[in-house]
Order: sequence, then C-alpha cells, then structure tokens
Amino acid sequence: MRRLDARTTWFLYRGVDSFAMSLGWTVAAVFFVTELGLSPLELVLVGTAMEVAYFLFEVPTGIVADTYSRRLSIVISLLIMGFSFVLTGLAGGVGIVLLAAAVMGFGWTFKSGAEDAWLADEVGVAHVARPYQLGAQFARGGALLGIVVAVGLALVDLRLPIVAGGVTMLLLGIVLAFVMPETGFRPLQHDGAGALRSMALTGAQGGRLIRARPLLLVIVGIAFFAGMWSEAFDRLWEAHFLVDIGVPGLGDLDPVVWFGVLSAGVLLLAIFVAAPLRRRFERLSPVGMTRMLFAFDTLTIFGTLAFAFAGSFALAVLAYWTTRVLRSLVGPIYATWLNTSIEDSSVRATVISMTNLGDSAGEWGGGPALGAIGNVFGIRAALAAGAAALMPALLLYGRALRHQGRAAELEVAALPAEAR
Repeated sequence: MRRLDARTTWFLYRGVDSFAMSLGWTVAAVFFVTELGLSPLELVLVGTAMEVAYFLFEVPTGIVADTYSRRLSIVISLLIMGFSFVLTGLAGGVGIVLLAAAVMGFGWTFKSGAEDAWLADEVGVAHVARPYQLGAQFARGGALLGIVVAVGLALVDLRLPIVAGGVTMLLLGIVLAFVMPETGFRPLQHDGAGALRSMALTGAQGGRLIRARPLLLVIVGIAFFAGMWSEAFDRLWEAHFLVDIGVPGLGDLDPVVWFGVLSAGVLLLAIFVAAPLRRRFERLSPVGMTRMLFAFDTLTIFGTLAFAFAGSFALAVLAYWTTRVLRSLVGPIYATWLNTSIEDSSVRATVISMTNLGDSAGEWGGGPALGAIGNVFGIRAALAAGAAALMPALLLYGRALRHQGRAAELEVAALPAEAR
C-alpha cells in the first residue's frame, strides 16, 4: 500500500482518532453512572487508574519512540487503546472498568510523545504551527461526527458506542501501519550499546535537556496543575449535570441525547471560534503564545467556578461550553510552544513524554483527593477545588513572561559526549 504524505497522514490520523475517541467517551460516564452505579470517587478513580499506568510507562515508551520508531509507537498505541475501549464496553462492574482504564493509560503512553515528535520530524519544527491548527480542526470535525454516531448507538444500547470506538481505533492502527510515512526520523544511536543501554542513554539525554532548559521545567509545573484541574472537570461534569443541575426532558428522547448536544455544542463553537483565529495563532511568537496561554487559563478558572456554582441549566451549559472551548484552543498553542522549546530532535519524544508526566502526576496525585471532596462535600465543591488547583499555573506563566516567553537559562554542566 502506498505511503501518504505527512500532512495528509496527520489530518487523517487526527480526524479518525478523534472520531473513535468521541465514540468511546461521549456516553461512557453516563454508562458508568446509570448502568454501573459509580460514585463520584469511583468516577475519579477511573481517571486515576489511567494516569497511574500512564505515569509508570510514559518515559519508557517515549524512549522506545526515540530509539526505534515513532510510527510503530503510534500504531501500538492505537491497538492497545482500541482493545481498552472494547473491554470497557463489555464491563460488568467497576473492577473491569478500572482495569480497562489502566490499559488505556498504558496505550496512551506510546503516542503521547511520539505523535508530536513524528510531525516535527516530517514537516520540520519551524513549520508545525499550521499542521497543528489545521489538525485541530480535523479533530473537532471527527469528534463532532463521533458524537452524532455515539448518541444514535447509545439510544439502542449504551455499550455500543464504546465498543464501536474501540473497533474504529483498531482499524485505524492497522491502516496507519501501511500508509504512515517516516522519512524524517533518525533513530538515536549509541555506539557499542545494547538495546537496553541505548534506551537508558536516550532517557538520560532527555533528562539532561529538561534540566538545562528551565522553560521545560516551567511547562512540567504548568502541566501538573492543569492535570489536577482536568481530573475533576473531565470526570465529574456529566455527574454534575445529572445530580446537581438536572437535565430537562426532550419529549420522549432519552436524556443521553443532552450529553450529545452538549458535546456537539463545544465542537461547533470551537470550530467557528478557531477558524478566524487560526492564522493569528500560527504567527504567535514565544511571548505571544505565553500570553495567550496565560489568558486562556485565567478564563478557564472563572469558567470552571461558574460551572460549579451555576444555579440553572442554561447558565451551567454556557459555563461548560465556554470552559471546554477555551481548553480546545489551548491544545495546539501549547503543543507548538512545547515543540519549539526542544532543540534536540533526537530526544524529542522522550522530552515530551517527560513533560507529560507533569500532567499525569497532577491527575493521579490530585484526582483522588478531589474525588473524595466530591463524596463528602458534593460535586460542586470538587469542581471548585479543581479550579483552585489551576491557579498556581498562572504564576508559572508569569515567570516565563518575565523572561520574554522563555524562562531564564540555568547554569548546567555540558552534556557528556556519549549523550550528544
């Protein structure tokens, strides 16, 4: 089968992957709450199981991507995550759901650093902004279609869209194995070193690069606090609507339709808001990216608090949509900011994996505590605590801004020759 060009592959991957993820996740929480009876703490523990597995395997799998193949790493990720969705859809209790979440976290580690590193190698790090922005639009379109299909399948059985998402992801992995190019990647070689030692040296080199670039340390800190926020918001928003706000009836339609409408609304708004801003975002300097991320995170905090304490369904929907659209806009800018901060392409996947550990640590480190707050004080309190957890990230953005979008360099020892 003929290989596609890099940009076409990226858009195909982003669109179909988001379609599959949307199929799998749109009604998953509704399935967990209404069919399996999970509590707020158990809902958060689903994310915790995922993030613990992610935390344990993120760096090793990022090293695999730098040492062997980023394409192979992405394909492995899709196959494992597809299996996880199928397992989730067939679950009969919380134990299997937690196991499937852990498998999902393990599978995610194979792509989290590899996909960005692959794109940067294929198109050049100086040209990633445009594919990121356009790819985000393809992802939103795929996710929107996935929501429509998920709701339709959920009206028949809540398990169907979850299983269908898994099958779609499995098929995508098989297709990419044949059509995805990998022309810009050069495996990192360590002369005279065996496979395990080569991986260890790659990891050490990535670690030295992070210590040598304080901006990367700042990004790790920001990701940590963002992870704490997202664990509360992502796991509890459906339960907040079901338990605290209430979902109005739509004639004879199943209430699950509302969750399709809510998710679709986010994507439609994000598509229309991002379209006129795309070219402006592509031209942002490091200072501009830092300021934009600072502003979006500030607004996210206010949006989350408004959502947590909304007294009506209409206000809750407005706050939810605002917060979700902001986070959708943050993604491509953040990815560009991170990639342009990594000068050594040979350890790009490893470094991205290491910075992603901040997000993972925030999720599994703070998630259970926020879930416990939800069990004791209610979901509103847990969401508000998640908003408070994001506030320290603003101080870190402030530090980066004081140094023109890049934190001040620290004095570090030169890298040894074997790690260059």
